[in-house]
Amino acid sequence: MDDKDRQIIRALQRDGRMSNQDLAAAVNLSPSPCLRRLRNLEKRGVIRGYSARVEPRAYGLAITAFVRIRLERHDEATVGSFEREVGRMEEVLECHVMTGHSDYQLRVVIDSLDAYEAFIRTRLQRVGGIGSIDTSFAYGTVKDSMVFPTR
Repeated sequence: MDDKDRQIIRALQRDGRMSNQDLAAAVNLSPSPCLRRLRNLEKRGVIRGYSARVEPRAYGLAITAFVRIRLERHDEATVGSFEREVGRMEEVLECHVMTGHSDYQLRVVIDSLDAYEAFIRTRLQRVGGIGSIDTSFAYGTVKDSMVFPTR
């Protein structure tokens, strides 16, 4: 990947709906080479897809929780089972493997505190092998960017 590919990616991260003509102009290429580069980035899996960024509160998801999980054991079966189960939970938007005290950090969106309690009690706690669950709630967002930094 070269600097021109990175320019294409950053431009699309800012506006994924821009036309190829506008993209080409933004990165100082003619449309045909720009489209070839774009298709190559998609084919190689560098660009994984396109989606709309939606305001969670406007969608009805007023609660964002960051949930730290520590597993009881770290054997292959426990880790695999946990990751499969979490992967099926639509409330979990992100699941990161962490260093430090916690093994995983989840970003969960949900409509209310009551719904969060139900999610913990009826879904997350039923996943085997969890040693502890620690939650922090976001009460505001200072920055929410999808645009990668320049290198």
